[in-house]
Amino acid sequence: MSRFNYLTKEGYERIAAELEELKTNGRREAADAIAEAREKGDLSENAEYDAAKDAQGMLELKINELEKTLANARLIDSSQLDASSVVVLSKVKLKNLKVNKEVTYQLVSEAEANIKEKKISVDSPIGLGLLGKAVGEIAEIETPGGLIRFEILDISL
Repeated sequence: MSRFNYLTKEGYERIAAELEELKTNGRREAADAIAEAREKGDLSENAEYDAAKDAQGMLELKINELEKTLANARLIDSSQLDASSVVVLSKVKLKNLKVNKEVTYQLVSEAEANIKEKKISVDSPIGLGLLGKAVGEIAEIETPGGLIRFEILDISL
């Protein structure tokens, strides 16, 4: 059974642009690197050739991964979501009850997660622990660092 990747329009377009870049320029650069390494002589003892082939393999793996993400993508529109509880695309203002600190995260798909932008995956321990919670509820979340208790202060889309 395939798993859906719920993406925003912007996230879908960003991934599609990255895929197109890898398929065109990335593949061309990998082929050029292999051709250049091949010109240097005996392939059985050519470390540059081996490295270029490995890089090409990693590039194709990344292309395959992005194609699967887009193939299983389902676009979601925040105007059709309910802000009464935490769902994908919710911006959730939390209060860490242990350190008494507030933080705001947006729950997104794994493909769009970026901690620098305060976007966390709904599949992460925190994301899973917040899903379905409402304002005022306490979310007790088991993380690799131990149990964290968050109070849901606000939910917006």
